[in-house]
Amino acid sequence: MSVLNKIVLDLETQKSFEEVGGFGKNHLLKVSVVGIYSYPLNKYLTFTEDQLYRLGEMLLEADQIIGFNTINFDYQVLQPYLNFKLADIPSLDILQEVEKLIGHRVKLDNLAQMTLGVGKSGDGLQALKFYKLGQMEELKKYCLDDVRITKELYDYTQKYGKLLYKDYFETKEIQLKFAEPMIRKPISRQASLF
Repeated sequence: MSVLNKIVLDLETQKSFEEVGGFGKNHLLKVSVVGIYSYPLNKYLTFTEDQLYRLGEMLLEADQIIGFNTINFDYQVLQPYLNFKLADIPSLDILQEVEKLIGHRVKLDNLAQMTLGVGKSGDGLQALKFYKLGQMEELKKYCLDDVRITKELYDYTQKYGKLLYKDYFETKEIQLKFAEPMIRKPISRQASLF
């Protein structure tokens, strides 16, 4: 049986919200690095800004893109680099799914610590510092740590049908399981009406 072409995605930016004039301007943040995990390749990969065309080719063929806050953040940062709409590719945003069930947002770090017993290796400000100092290897490692956590949360949910999070001082359980995506035909790059 062929493996579904699922891709777990996370990205880091070149700029902070302060540098682009506040929230709501995600398209101006610019990509410093994108990290992915490809299920069919069973591999973690990174793409710098000048390699995003290669990432685009992979995303075009994906059956599903999995992430955490991808739809309202990562997609908006990445979209200006691509010649197709990310919204056209089936997506699973774990943050949105959790928010639908419990009525509020939960940090990736909270879910990771409670569910997997591991925390994030830093925060977005650390990632910005790596970029500004030209420390690309550290930046890639940081980004892939988040991809790994997101992948492990997804895999855990598929196996056990739940995630755990800390709500103030109490550990709570969220019952959820994600439907498998359909195998899809890749979007043609030159879709024409003629």
